[in-house]
Amino acid sequence: METGTELTSDERAESKGRGTNRRAPVRLWVAVGIAGIVILGAWIKYSPAASGSLAGAPPVALPQVAVSKPLVQNLDTRLGFLGQFSAVSQVELRAQVGGTLTGIFFKDGGIVRKDDLLFTIDPRPYEITLAEATAQLDVASARLELADRQLDRAKDLEQSNAGSMENVDQRTSDQRAARASVEDAKARIRDAEFDLDHCRITAPFTGRMGTHLVSVGNLIAGSRTATSPTTLLAMLVSLDPIYLDFDMSESDFLVYSKYQAHLKGGHAQKVEVALGDDNQYARSGVFDFLDNVLDRSSGTIHARATVANPNLVLTPGLFARVRLVVAPPSPTLLVPDSAVLPDQSQHMVMTVSADGTVAPKRVEVGEIRDGLRVIRSGLTPSDRVIVDGLLHAAPGTKVATQDGTIRHASGRD
Repeated sequence: METGTELTSDERAESKGRGTNRRAPVRLWVAVGIAGIVILGAWIKYSPAASGSLAGAPPVALPQVAVSKPLVQNLDTRLGFLGQFSAVSQVELRAQVGGTLTGIFFKDGGIVRKDDLLFTIDPRPYEITLAEATAQLDVASARLELADRQLDRAKDLEQSNAGSMENVDQRTSDQRAARASVEDAKARIRDAEFDLDHCRITAPFTGRMGTHLVSVGNLIAGSRTATSPTTLLAMLVSLDPIYLDFDMSESDFLVYSKYQAHLKGGHAQKVEVALGDDNQYARSGVFDFLDNVLDRSSGTIHARATVANPNLVLTPGLFARVRLVVAPPSPTLLVPDSAVLPDQSQHMVMTVSADGTVAPKRVEVGEIRDGLRVIRSGLTPSDRVIVDGLLHAAPGTKVATQDGTIRHASGRD
């Protein structure tokens, strides 16, 4: 029994040893497999074929922009301003005689011509005064006629020794007094006629009327010399010609002064005028006034042009754009207005250097000509200006360029 038990134990130990020997080769093969995977991965990563494929990958693409050299043209130097029309003549219509207003003969806001009847005042009191003055003239004329006859008789008597020299002197004095009375009566008639004529108020010039400020039936006050209060009846402004007022900034004034020596006849020269949203400067005028001092508060100097207005379309208070030519044609650089970027109070243009680097340049700009912005300084004709793709053109970055074209915008000025 014991022997069987021992055999059984030996068999169990032998069986255990055989199981252990079978697991050892399995672990070895697992370790070998892991090592092989690591070696394979390293070979794939660092093999010449793998290195060649990474080196052959395409580089990151640069931003694409369109560039062009500034357009060069022979253009005159112009200055642009915003102006406002004003009347050459503006009159407050007031009566020179008082009385009851009996008629209004214009339409509010309408055009009236010179000598058109505007208002009438009751003339009857002044007709009475004129009649009195006329009667006084008749009396004075009769007295003068009598004095002339009496003087003639006195001279005849004095020559025949029937009259005295003293009588002749007295009749001569009476004649002079009668003649003075006649002149006084004539003056009174002219005075009465003046008052009577001014019962009819007419337009002193062609222009546009305002609204009437007094209605028919009102008693109005008048004065020849405005020494007493008078009644304002209406306003009248002239329309042809008409003033166009504008202000020059200090920098524009310096530009104008720079070229003024080349102008003939002082500052009298042509200006071009555009109304509202008109693209064309269809009207013209004469620049005929420049003030003699700059306004300290605004840093501007007042200027004025006179514009013909035969069709009476222009009216005081209307705004317009003014263009003033201050220099003859010379080579001028032009770029698209969209290529000019505001930089606080200055302007900047993006250019591309020879190595493809974006380089900003500060420029002094002028007016827009045919849709293109005039560059007064800051650029050269050989600079490559970015005309398209500015969103991708940060200063100092590299860009890829392609040729662009600068063209005039038709129908614009």
